[in-house]
Order: sequence, then structure tokens, then C-alpha cells
Amino acid sequence: MLWLMKVIKQNDLMRKLLSYNYNPLFAFILLALVASIGCYAFTGNLFVLLSPLIIVYGIVLLKDWKLAYWLFIFFIPLSVQFALPGNSLSLSLPDEPLCWLFFFIFILLFAHNPRILPRWLWHDTLLQIIALQFAWLILAVVYSDVFILSLKFLFAKTWYLVCFLILPTLLFKEKKDFKILFTLLFIPIIATMFVIVSRQAGTHFSFNSIGYAVGNLYLNHVEYGAVISIFFPLLIGAYTLNRKSNPRLGHLLLLFILFFLPVIFFTYARAAVIAILFAAIIGIAIRYRLVNYIMPSIYVAIVLLFIFLLKDDKYLELRPDYNHTYMHTDYKSHLAATLAGRDLSSMERIYRWIAAVRMSNDRPFVGYGPHAFVYNYRAYTLHAFRTYTSDNKEQSTTHNYFLFMLTEQGWPAMLLYGLLVAVFFARAQKVYHRFADPFYKTCTLGLAMAFAAAFVNNFFSELIETHKVGAMFYLIIALLIILNEKSKQLNPG
Repeated sequence: MLWLMKVIKQNDLMRKLLSYNYNPLFAFILLALVASIGCYAFTGNLFVLLSPLIIVYGIVLLKDWKLAYWLFIFFIPLSVQFALPGNSLSLSLPDEPLCWLFFFIFILLFAHNPRILPRWLWHDTLLQIIALQFAWLILAVVYSDVFILSLKFLFAKTWYLVCFLILPTLLFKEKKDFKILFTLLFIPIIATMFVIVSRQAGTHFSFNSIGYAVGNLYLNHVEYGAVISIFFPLLIGAYTLNRKSNPRLGHLLLLFILFFLPVIFFTYARAAVIAILFAAIIGIAIRYRLVNYIMPSIYVAIVLLFIFLLKDDKYLELRPDYNHTYMHTDYKSHLAATLAGRDLSSMERIYRWIAAVRMSNDRPFVGYGPHAFVYNYRAYTLHAFRTYTSDNKEQSTTHNYFLFMLTEQGWPAMLLYGLLVAVFFARAQKVYHRFADPFYKTCTLGLAMAFAAAFVNNFFSELIETHKVGAMFYLIIALLIILNEKSKQLNPG
């Protein structure tokens, strides 16, 4: 506990937060918070409890919007989904309203000073690709079959890009900013992990009870596995930087690494395990200047696999036995069934992948529109691949981000996503070898490995469109853009 207090006092962000204790108005709000806890205990009304916190946050925002943004980052892993009255809509609190807030703050900042964004940002290839993606998204929305839902998707994408891709370029100037970001993600992520693991311990880490353990901290165990597998390479990077310069902190980070590994396994998300392995491959490839061969090789392999499966309708040989394809109650049987082609979730993925490919034949250019897959795919499915969960009560989509883009925004959107991934890794390799500073080299490598983990998780889902994974995905890209410019400044030759 003494060590933790020392770390907090040495942290620039924490010192800023603690400095507000000397503000009389803050002391008044603190008393109001204590009173609100008592009122909440008496009334059970959540808003009675939250109102003083909202006021405190408003005060911080007026004093220093950048500090408020850091707090916003801290809240993202802790945010939970709440159903609105009627259960037709939901809201992620507190991160979603804060997204709206910082979107409007950016609009005000930009209106006040259009030159607030650095000139080099507009010339960055990664940003240009995302700008093309966004422009194509607008076109897909215009031609959407479900215009209102697609428009909502466009709004959400807009403030996500502003909050996590654009605003970071105004905040990340020094090494301490990267350290603050790591701390503000690490603390809430590890807190959620402790809660979930304690619940799992109560059920003896039962595969069947992972949904109960995750609760409403994450959308499901897949998002939980994705978040911690994406963050894991950053933890590795933090350990690498501190193991010699700060041995005590290095040992602590090593303990957390050893904690993360079994926890990732016990998320029971197969993609999260594969993501860690692929992240390691990317890390090695970047160090040996081989990463530019990886994504083209993967893309060629996927194309050849599709050609092989489509020739003479060989994919029909993969069709499941409806009576022997089911969910399993233990992870070992789950993995064995996956390899044998009898796992329910894997077969359901193939069921929807086939439908997605067949859908693209009718709308190859702009797709059916964001959020339109679930309303259109059934007419394109093959009954031979149907499973017990094909009624799709949860209204989930393609379970593959490439096909998600293909069906809802067309071939150009899918190709742009593939290009973004390949360019990101190529850029990371170039930046890594351009830096001489070990800190920035390690940050670059950690971000590339985190992006690799995100790529794998999204190959089997559409998690970029979820709040927590989406925020991390665009933050990683923003940080690489910043590091690219910094590497040019430090090494102009």
C-alpha cells in the first residue's frame, strides 16, 4: 500500500487530480457526494448517486479539458451497457455521453482555431486511408436499406474518430503522455479482471459460467478476451522498459504478465489466444524487417482458400451434422469439437460467412448499408449449414470484419480495411527501425503487437464497432501516427 501511494504521488496526472482537494468548491462537492451516497442508500436512485460526480467532472472540464479527457480514457474500460426504457435502445455509461461531449469540444476548438490540428497530420497515409473509409461510409449510408440505423452508425463512427484518432494528436507530446495512457488503461482493465476472476473462482472456472462471470462489465466473454489480449502486448512493453531502470516496478509488471496469461485462456475466447500468438509473430517480424511479407501472404492464402472451396462446391463438404453440432460445457470438448467441425459457434460462423459472400453478388459496390446485414442475410443462407442458433435472437452479424465491411459497405470498404492493416504494419516496422530511443522503439513495437491482436479478434468478430475495442483500435492508430512524426523529428535524416 505504501508503494502504491508513492507511485500515485510521483504520477503527474495523479498530482493534478489531488491538487483539486485545495479548491473550496471541490470540498463542497465532496460533501455533496457523501450526502448523495446516503440518499442513494435510502432511495435506490442511481442518478442521485451520480449527480455530484457529474458536477465534479464538469468542474474539471472547465478547469482543464485535457485532464477531463484523461479521465474519459480511464472510464472506458469501466463503462457498462444500460438498457433504456422500453429495452429497444441501450447506452454505454459513462463513455458514450463523454464521446458526444468531446466531439462537441473538438468542434468548438476547431471553429476557434482551424489550425489547431498539425499540418503533418493531413499528410499521413494512415489518416488518408481512414478518411477514404469514412467518405465511402457516407456513400453506403446514402444507399442503405435501413437509412436511420445506418445514420446512427455514421454518427457513432464520427465521434469515435474524433475522440480517439484526432484528439490524441493534441495531447501526446512527451514520453509521460504515453505512460499516463498506459496507467489509465491498466488500472481499470486489471480491476475488471480481478472482479471477473473472483467470480470465476466461485464457479471453479467453469466454461459454462463465463457469461455470469463477465456480467455487464463487458458485452460478452469475446469482448473481454479481446480487450485484455489487445492490452497484453502493451504490458509486455512496459515490463521491457522498466525491468532494468526500475526493478521493483519491473517485478510487479512481470507478476501481472503471469496473471494475464491464464486469465486470457480462461476468457474461453479462442480468438484471444490466437491473437496473442499472432502478436508475437508480428513483433518478431518487425524486429527482423519481415512484416511486409505477412499480410500479403495472409491475403493470398485467404484468396486461394476461397478459390479452392468454391471450385466444384467443395465448401459443401464442411456442412455440419445438425444433430451432432452443439455447445459444450467444458473448454476441452469445445476445442475438440472446433477441430472436428462440430462446434456450434464455428459452424454458425460458416453459415453466415456463406450468406455474406452470396449477398455481395447483389450489392458489390456500396453493400446494404451499416446495420443492414441482420435484416437481409437470411435469404442468402444455405439450409445445409443451419445450426441450433441460426434463429439469431441476439441479432449478431457476420463474425468477420472483412465480410462485415463487404456486405454492409461493399468491396471498396473491405479493400480499404485490408489496406489499412497492411499499411499499419509496414509503417510500424519503418518507425521502429527509425527510432534510436529505446522508449519510443518499445512503444512502437508494443502498439504494432496490440494492433495485431486487434486484427485477429476482429477477424472473427466486428469488435471495432464496440465501445471498448473500438476506442483501443483507433487510439493505437493515432499513437503510431504521432510516433511516425516524432521519429522524423528526432531522426530527420
